[in-house]
Amino acid sequence: MRTDLHEANRLSWNAATAAHNSHKGDQAAFFRNGGSTLFPEEVDLLGDVGGLSLVHLQCNSGQDSLSLARLGAEVTGVDISDEAIDFASRLSVESGVAATFERADVFAWLEAASRAGRSFDRAFSSYGAIIWLSDLMAWARGVAGVLKPGGRFVLVEFHPMVMVFNEHWQPHYDYFGGAVIEEPGVGDYVAQSGDGLMPDGTLAGVDDFRNPHRSYEFAWGLADVVSALLSAGLRLERLIEYPYANGWRGFERMRDLGGRRMAPPEDMPSLPMMYGLVASKPA
Repeated sequence: MRTDLHEANRLSWNAATAAHNSHKGDQAAFFRNGGSTLFPEEVDLLGDVGGLSLVHLQCNSGQDSLSLARLGAEVTGVDISDEAIDFASRLSVESGVAATFERADVFAWLEAASRAGRSFDRAFSSYGAIIWLSDLMAWARGVAGVLKPGGRFVLVEFHPMVMVFNEHWQPHYDYFGGAVIEEPGVGDYVAQSGDGLMPDGTLAGVDDFRNPHRSYEFAWGLADVVSALLSAGLRLERLIEYPYANGWRGFERMRDLGGRRMAPPEDMPSLPMMYGLVASKPA
């Protein structure tokens, strides 16, 4: 486990999150007016969460967490970024949507929660979470450790196949092996994706953001993720691949299929852009 790189990523995410949130407008009003940032895929895989305890791992600035709370879940959001958790906590208060937010490296949080006997009906993670994990086996054991018997883990994630390309659709990154990828820093993907990520529109916000802190990602294949969860004793119930990415314009010339679903340009073959899975803990 590379906790040194996790700490570098915390600094990079702190800087990037401030830029991201500068584009998001009045999020408290958005939620007070009944808004939700969830896509149908997450809602479908999670099922009815009304009255259930749910931990949102790597929750970022809490918009999806509060959207889940609006569906009736008792939500705890966890993220490594101080900036993200501070924003999420304020947003919960200002919007009137109750949720709890805790700042911690996800590995440390999972270990501490399991030791303390904390357990949840659902664990959830989504969109760009896996690449920040330096040890999938430890992560999967931690997820299993905080699920109640019969509880489910739901993951919606960008497909590692498409992540081999750079923004120009050129093969550039390794698919296999957990390789460490050093980057200039977490970028301003909110500005890049615009209304794709923000259903209520975006503001100009920070212009031409450059992150002063480098970041480090980890390349994991789909089999790595599934195998880790199975090794932790979870049962795979569903695995779905999608030919589009929700909200994210990560590559040039992406097409909006409607509903903020982004696909490769028409002159390219169909590719798996994201996947979803459900894994359960035996009762």
